[in-house]
Amino acid sequence: MNLESPKVTLDKSAEETFNFLSDVKNFETLMPENISKFEVLDDDKFLFALKGMPEIVLKKKEEIPHSKIVLGAAGGKLDFSLIGHITEVEANKSEVQLTFSGEFNAMMAMMIKGPINKFIETLVTNMKTAI
Repeated sequence: MNLESPKVTLDKSAEETFNFLSDVKNFETLMPENISKFEVLDDDKFLFALKGMPEIVLKKKEEIPHSKIVLGAAGGKLDFSLIGHITEVEANKSEVQLTFSGEFNAMMAMMIKGPINKFIETLVTNMKTAI
């Protein structure tokens, strides 16, 4: 299952955007309002939970300076990645798009597609004010 957020344009350079997203504690400012828990576990790992959903631990798996950050599930039953694609538009403008990728059975995919789509849209929308 692959989902893509809309692209958002930020008034920050690709480097500034990348540096913000590289610091996992900054993801707390991007979370939806219905977050019930957020905890930084390590320099590259954090846990979060949305109301009515299980806790999810994300770990930074890969970084390509100023263009890509890959967060992946750290443990748990589901294996998935959340990838931030950063593109420099101008000197102080960058574009960000999040993609979600995971292997799920058809039933699970049907149940989680809507909430995950909404979740990644919220993350990129909140980047406009957080970064």
